[in-house]
Amino acid sequence: MEKTADSSGLTFRQDYFAVDTAWSAFVALLQDTFGIDIDPLQRLGGPDPSCMPFGWFDADGTLAANLAAFSMPTMINGRLVRAAAFQSGAVRPPWRGRGLYRDVTLKALEWCEAKGFEAIVLYTDKPALYEPYGFRSLPLHSFTGPAPVPAPRTAPARRLDPWEAADLRLLQDALRARTPVSDSLAVCQSAAMFLINTQFDPDVQLSWLDDHNAVVAWKADGAERFILLDVVAAAIPSLSAILGGLDLQPAVAEVLFRPDKLGWTGEPKPLDGATCFMIRSSTPIALDMPAMLSPMADF
Repeated sequence: MEKTADSSGLTFRQDYFAVDTAWSAFVALLQDTFGIDIDPLQRLGGPDPSCMPFGWFDADGTLAANLAAFSMPTMINGRLVRAAAFQSGAVRPPWRGRGLYRDVTLKALEWCEAKGFEAIVLYTDKPALYEPYGFRSLPLHSFTGPAPVPAPRTAPARRLDPWEAADLRLLQDALRARTPVSDSLAVCQSAAMFLINTQFDPDVQLSWLDDHNAVVAWKADGAERFILLDVVAAAIPSLSAILGGLDLQPAVAEVLFRPDKLGWTGEPKPLDGATCFMIRSSTPIALDMPAMLSPMADF
């Protein structure tokens, strides 16, 4: 892992998200590599202020290789872990095989060590790429079961639109004041990721429950199945209160985080998919109970 990268014709840069041309090059890299458009994040409050990108640029300003790290304090097994996260790792095809990704990975690891993070997490469909750096996969589980009886409500839920200025301010305020949605595995804030993730799945609905000062991210699979992705609030309302506030009476509920604060228990089910959630830490960390990170915290 210590072989020197072949960076001929390239210039290394870091901390470049505030530079318009570099940001555009970053957006283009993610669009071309993963087919996602990250540019709307600039109109939703911008990248996480702690985010530190590491990249190699060619003479024309094209971003050839990139990896970004950011602070993501995370609740794990009832303890607040000072964690960082890696995201947006990519190398354009013409520059692959030159050790550039290894180079930016080592630079990001050094940055995290200097900052004193006790753990680093990431998502990947190539776990073998990160195992040599000490990352281990953690199993994730969703939760499914009969939906509870909806509780009575005093005010109807209101649909939120992040592109409406007032709604965006409400979302940002709620994200700043939120408590982790689970004590088993949950982010403590991660506002930028929540906001950009609202743009990637058109089926996700955001609703404001005025009775509970809570933002609910949810989907419906027909009238019978309710899917809960996240709850942003200083105090997490019960699943019964959420369904009542949304005026829904589904037969089945699926919760995409451990429902330890919802007053409801579902059957844990191993999460399908090719993407792994990995962690690197100075002391081994394993989940005490089945859990998963809310999809609204995906990075």
